[in-house]
Amino acid sequence: MSNDLAPSPDRQRQKINEFMQLLPLTLAISGLPQVEPGRILTEGQMEGRATSLRNAYKIARQVLLEIAK
Repeated sequence: MSNDLAPSPDRQRQKINEFMQLLPLTLAISGLPQVEPGRILTEGQMEGRATSLRNAYKIARQVLLEIAK
């Protein structure tokens, strides 16, 4: 079976660059506080933070697309 659904390496790089450019806005939207140095998060806490970042990224991307119109 071929890997037709996998994005090309160029597309992957483009998506990574887009994410990195939107990261400051994403972090601001998520409202997550920085974890103090030395504190270890549980798996559940990390997953919760990751979910918040995913949702914030979607909103940040929507904002960018609206501005670009």
